[in-house]
Amino acid sequence: MDRESLPLVLVGHVDHGKSTLIGRLLCDTDSLPDGKREEIEAAARAQGREIELGFIMDHLREERERGVTIDTAQTFFTSPSRDYVIIDAPGHKEFIKNMITGASQAEAVILICSVAEGVQEQTRRHAYLVKLLGLEQVVVAYNKMDLVDYDRECFRKVRADMNEFLARIGIKPGVEVPVSAHCGDNVAHRSGNMPWYDGPTVVEALDVFEKIPPPREKPLRFPVQDVYEGEGDGGRPTVVGRVESGVMKRGQRLRFLPDGGVKAVLAINQYGREDMTHAEAGECIGVVLDGAPARRGQVGCPEDDAAQVTDRFRANIFWLSPTPLALAEQADALTFKCATQKQPCRIVGIRERMDSATLQHLSTEDGRLEETEVGEVVIETPGPVVLESFYDVQELGRFVLVRGREVAAGGMVSRVLD
Repeated sequence: MDRESLPLVLVGHVDHGKSTLIGRLLCDTDSLPDGKREEIEAAARAQGREIELGFIMDHLREERERGVTIDTAQTFFTSPSRDYVIIDAPGHKEFIKNMITGASQAEAVILICSVAEGVQEQTRRHAYLVKLLGLEQVVVAYNKMDLVDYDRECFRKVRADMNEFLARIGIKPGVEVPVSAHCGDNVAHRSGNMPWYDGPTVVEALDVFEKIPPPREKPLRFPVQDVYEGEGDGGRPTVVGRVESGVMKRGQRLRFLPDGGVKAVLAINQYGREDMTHAEAGECIGVVLDGAPARRGQVGCPEDDAAQVTDRFRANIFWLSPTPLALAEQADALTFKCATQKQPCRIVGIRERMDSATLQHLSTEDGRLEETEVGEVVIETPGPVVLESFYDVQELGRFVLVRGREVAAGGMVSRVLD
């Protein structure tokens, strides 16, 4: 029987020990790939440095030379209960867009904070992003306890500061663990240095979290990724994509939005599996339809339970570009990308504006959003797009705004407007 796998993201301020904690998790759960330690030791020797656990994740040469994680990377470790896919999210301000990409794939979070430095700007900003992305299973790891001589009062003070901020944004941690990733205290094994702490280790805390089931019970949503001509039954085109929610059944009649054409499902296939009777949320499939094929960017729905189609909606966006958003200067420069959909767009109003680190509400009168600010905005597109609330179907409620070749913002749909 296949073991359960849970995707996990680590977030927090730069230099608070995310990569070191991952290295410790890999080492202390015997999950380090064969030959990886030798590779890391050779890289460290080449730079005249001592072996560091953080090098395990910083596997790119550029990252080692600069001493900073520059991309979202994935690796794996195992516990007695399940397998984990670790997504290491960078902490530097300029790498926040990578962090959003990583965190959007996760089902649980370790928010790491150094007790030697306390809650920092990036700690608060990443915690806010965790909330914005709808991640609810959170462990807070208070790292570097060895640097404060495992002092209980130091831990309590930093924890109180963290809890005050988390309460303001509506996050309730499942477990809060004092750790030393460098020394291995309370990561996979209990520490003898903190007799005052009787809670779980980080690994034990993670094992309590639940695997989030695919949204099978929700209405079917099938964004079309591509169409392969002449590869289906009888030479018909095969429409490929991922079932984001619900269940698709052979023989079912689907309405493909935004156009509204209805087509019957003649066959459902998957690599290594042909003539399937149905496909569920999370499965990537190829579908043969009657009549003309669907097109990339369309979304297949049940004939009597369609998604919302609109050209105007409300959303929360996290502005990522160093060049501010200015409503008066857009000149149709933004492109809206959601699932496989792509449309030009304009932001026509900013309802709220907030500093993501301090949660301070800012004036909206000048119609601007600065880098790392959050805005509740109204967006218009020249043509119809197919959307859902982010909290209903994430793939149809999560989007990016692109300006030129730059991802300028990440966003979540909150409400479709008439």
